[in-house]
Amino acid sequence: MAVLDNVTGMTTAIWIGCAVVSYLLGSIPTGFLWARARGIDIRVVGSGNIGATNVMRALGKGPGITVLLIDAAKGFVPVFVAPVFFPRLDHDALQILCCVCVIAGHNWPCWLRFKGGKGVATSAGALLAFLPVPLLCGLAVWGVTFAIWRYVSLASICASVTIPLATWFVTKNMTLAAFTTILAAVVVVKHKPNIQRLLAGTENRVGRAASERKNNA
Repeated sequence: MAVLDNVTGMTTAIWIGCAVVSYLLGSIPTGFLWARARGIDIRVVGSGNIGATNVMRALGKGPGITVLLIDAAKGFVPVFVAPVFFPRLDHDALQILCCVCVIAGHNWPCWLRFKGGKGVATSAGALLAFLPVPLLCGLAVWGVTFAIWRYVSLASICASVTIPLATWFVTKNMTLAAFTTILAAVVVVKHKPNIQRLLAGTENRVGRAASERKNNA
């Protein structure tokens, strides 16, 4: 009985440890730190978001793309690594746990009073390690939507809605489909201000003149 209790306790500790590590990794505010290193508080610039899109507007394409890749890597690493280190645990459950926690860390970082990004890049990184085919479907929709309308927010929303549908068609797994539906809902809710600006016709479109962006900020 003591041995069984020890095994159960160790398993529980592993689950908790994976959750905590994933959250802390996700909570690293990449965009905030990058902008702060340049003497800018990204939270009071542009949309006020700490994500890659706002960093790109404030600092340029290079920093924006770098922040995007780092945020995606934050999502990928724990979801990919956890099953490798703990192969005897349920892979789907472990990856879902890590995915939820790393995205929660990015969206609600404890270091910034729980005001973080929108989770698009971090979600993409996590899904790349977990559900690559549905993610690629979402990225394809993102690319087409962005190419036509030039709105990052609209492309992100359309991509997020596509992923649960693709997950169902690819896996026929109701649990995974429900999970990705929840992720999509979080992304849409986090984009509420963007949706309001899209409806009002004041959302920033990539490629517009700087003066036009300033007038609509």
